[in-house]
Amino acid sequence: MDFKEAVRSCFNNYANFNGRASRPEFWWWALFCLLGSLILGVVSHKLSAIFSLATFVPYIAVAARRLHDTDRSGWLQLVGLIPLVGWIILIYWLAQESKSGSRYA
Repeated sequence: MDFKEAVRSCFNNYANFNGRASRPEFWWWALFCLLGSLILGVVSHKLSAIFSLATFVPYIAVAARRLHDTDRSGWLQLVGLIPLVGWIILIYWLAQESKSGSRYA
């Protein structure tokens, strides 16, 4: 999956928290959100904030699907609320390989 397909897929599954997402889909989406926010932040902080709000739900949805692909619950994203340690754990989980036969298929 390339950058364009990943962004299209995430917008098509805007609020779909079921199923699975591959590593490339998640990480291309994360890059899109980061670059979009940074570029729009240079132009206007309001535009950056609007972009971030518009991509928040699909970001949470693709992260939940990515965790499902590693055979974990999407609710484990809440671990990211723990400063620093939670972020490290969440990034580790999101970077892991897919598990075949996931119960979240």
